[in-house]
Amino acid sequence: MAIEILIVDDNSDIRNILNELIIDAGYKTRIAANYNQALSEIDKKMPDVAILDVKLDKGDKDGIELLKHIKSKNKDVPVIIITGHADIKMAVSSLKHGAFEFVEKPFDQTRLLNFVTRAVENLNLKNQNKEYETKLFSSYELVGESKNITTIKDQIEKISITESRVLINGPSGSGKELIARKIHKKSKRNSKPFIILNGALLDSSKYQTELFGEEKENGSISYGALEKANKGTLLIDQVSEIPLDIQSKILRVLIDQKFKRVNGNNDINVDVRLICSSSKDLKEEILIGNFREDLYHRLNVFEINIKPLSERLSDIPILIKYFTKKISEGYKIKNFIIDENDTYILNHNWQGNVRELRNLIERIAILQPDTKDKISNIIKESLKNNNFDDQIAENSLSVPLKEAREKFEKEYLTIQLKKFNGNISKTANFVGMERSALHRKLKGLGIKEFN
Repeated sequence: MAIEILIVDDNSDIRNILNELIIDAGYKTRIAANYNQALSEIDKKMPDVAILDVKLDKGDKDGIELLKHIKSKNKDVPVIIITGHADIKMAVSSLKHGAFEFVEKPFDQTRLLNFVTRAVENLNLKNQNKEYETKLFSSYELVGESKNITTIKDQIEKISITESRVLINGPSGSGKELIARKIHKKSKRNSKPFIILNGALLDSSKYQTELFGEEKENGSISYGALEKANKGTLLIDQVSEIPLDIQSKILRVLIDQKFKRVNGNNDINVDVRLICSSSKDLKEEILIGNFREDLYHRLNVFEINIKPLSERLSDIPILIKYFTKKISEGYKIKNFIIDENDTYILNHNWQGNVRELRNLIERIAILQPDTKDKISNIIKESLKNNNFDDQIAENSLSVPLKEAREKFEKEYLTIQLKKFNGNISKTANFVGMERSALHRKLKGLGIKEFN
């Protein structure tokens, strides 16, 4: 599929120049001459890459507002900001809101095209990483021997052979999606699609389109999650975040087994198994008026409850061994040993649950320490700095592997340098590197040494 690039500029000459430049490079283009046209194009179909002029017809920061709108819908879309009214404050603002590059007019065509090429490469890497993560995630097993996990394994075996709707409750990072995937994999629908709709990531105004699809004026059809999951399984993640008006429509689908696309007139019949998950207590959401009670009872035919990792500590040693082996194989490195009785592991609250533990083990794999003491130091530093831990955990799966590794190494080594007041020898000894190797690593990551 050809990469599609949205060009937004109120100057017709610049639009034409950009359009010819991008087409000659082998990409498809869409054009917008003002703010409303751009907004319409973005909402019609998200571009693969966007080139936005800052100042259009609505105000001085139109491009920034469009940038924010794009990122709210899909944070992975690279956006190049161009402007003839540049200043440092505007550049900082655009980069702060996620711009890929900031370019001043008049721009060098070769330079701009290089930015576009890099943006496309970045997009492709992220898409490849998502595919890899999906395949890797699908290969994971539900690991643990606690009573809670043993019960869930038994429930999966029993519920998979049925067509019953399932509600999975549990905190973020505990493994709700994994449970849903296992139900699908063991069901008779396993050869059909498994589609995920994340309620927490969707703009409420677009939820209906994402779920039901849309029939457009030009006759084209945008298929929603329900049709994409036909004959298979649809997981509505964070179902508590579904807007109330959409809840009533979902209830109607469950009753009638049919729906209409947005702007459509014909009923669409689909055969979908519905699984929902929530980190919030839906009964409490009902009491405060955020969730329909009748929908809750329709969804909660069979309920699975997974406890936080802090309430099933006996699973931690098993999870450590499992992830260590899995991640070592994935990185093609020698298997390493983590002390399951490490004080920091045992006393940590694991607010990020299994996902946080997996992220910790991946950090260790990235740094490849060669002694138990060095492994212990990484654990200590990672778990005692919650802000650092949370930041890495939040971003680790949203970027390509190489970028994730570099981001972690840069933040980790910067912290260590500060801790040892810029002393290279002490820093190198702590992180388990030779002085010369650390010097090269700091230079490669763009970290300035200080004394």
